[in-house]
Amino acid sequence: MLSVRFLSLRSASSLTSRSLCIAAAANHGRAPDMAEVRNRLREIVGASTNWSDHQQAMAERVSLSSKLAKSQSELPAKRMKDSFLEVHLPLGSEPELREKYLTYHNTVRFGRILEDLDSLAVLISYSHTYNSALKRSPLSIVTALVDKIDMRQHVIYPDCDIKFTGQVTWVGRSSIEAKMHMSQYRDGAYSPVLDATFVMVARDPANKRAAFVNPLKPEGPEEEKLLQEGEANKSRRVELSTASLLKVAPADEERRIIHDLFLNTLDTNTVSFRSRILPPKSVWMEDAKLKGLEICHPQQRNIFNRIFGGFLMRKAYELGWANACSFGGCRPSLVAVDDILFQKPVEIGSLLMLSSQVCYTQGKYIQVRVHSEVFDPLTQQHNTTNIFHYTFASDRDVPSIVPRTYGESMLYLDGKRHFNQTVES
Repeated sequence: MLSVRFLSLRSASSLTSRSLCIAAAANHGRAPDMAEVRNRLREIVGASTNWSDHQQAMAERVSLSSKLAKSQSELPAKRMKDSFLEVHLPLGSEPELREKYLTYHNTVRFGRILEDLDSLAVLISYSHTYNSALKRSPLSIVTALVDKIDMRQHVIYPDCDIKFTGQVTWVGRSSIEAKMHMSQYRDGAYSPVLDATFVMVARDPANKRAAFVNPLKPEGPEEEKLLQEGEANKSRRVELSTASLLKVAPADEERRIIHDLFLNTLDTNTVSFRSRILPPKSVWMEDAKLKGLEICHPQQRNIFNRIFGGFLMRKAYELGWANACSFGGCRPSLVAVDDILFQKPVEIGSLLMLSSQVCYTQGKYIQVRVHSEVFDPLTQQHNTTNIFHYTFASDRDVPSIVPRTYGESMLYLDGKRHFNQTVES
């Protein structure tokens, strides 16, 4: 079971309904599990565990539009501690739970951790926007972006308890930044494992347009610093989007890199633009990819009748890891998850096509990009839904990746940019 503790400085008499299911479980002498946490999310939006009932409940949510704030100024400011959550994953004290998280090599499935982080980020956001006057929230809060996940420890032990903590650290008009930390109990103390930053967005009950969220009121210099970091993160994201290689040409130095790669692959015997040879200890980019397909069943749906973002992250991570594993010839460790962008929701019944590409290498490091798209067999149309970026580390130096086409060269530069961000952060 995944036990959850809602920490608040309020008195017991002011316990809010958002923690009633947790308090009830505690009163019965047991810790609540993840199913109860997700049940709480279903209660917040009025979703059902039954597929047919769930569809009807989502249709009825449209009537909640009248409960939305007309402006952000109508909403009371919240403190960071109002959204603070602490979550326990007792892998050590509950051996039966390990089966869900255990790998063949006796480590923890990181894809499962991504699912838990996604659920926690949603719950943190709803805690920030909680309104005691409403039985159900009119907001549809979904993951817009996984800004960064930095690994502080590369080994996650399957027989030691895990603790997650998190809170809202920045808000815009309709967006929320949630920072989370994961630690693991070992040798008598909790040691940090990872730090994660998710960006959530609030939308109307029909999940069609943006909705206002409560402003955030920092208390003290530490919270002021967190708020400033959130503002800096927003500015950085805007700057990176503006400089995207899909919008503007590479910088001068980047163009020189690509031309040097091209010159390094020319056949000196023929001196032809078309005659290319692979340098030693190198792999053509087109030979460093893996693909997968998922049929999106109702079992993988979220509380808004779309495919659960954590499920998408798990599938993309596992494909990316397998790609890095086959490329490097050993089991790689995760260094960082960077800039996972949720462009479009994935509908129930979709054919989800995943394509993983090693796009940059340096020494023992492998930068992997996973592209996901939905395919409509009736219209034959493909639509991109997500882009995932992962940095892995091998236990040995890996081959250099070499692009052959201009499009692959742009992937190479994009991968290099993401790798440099990981190294510099």
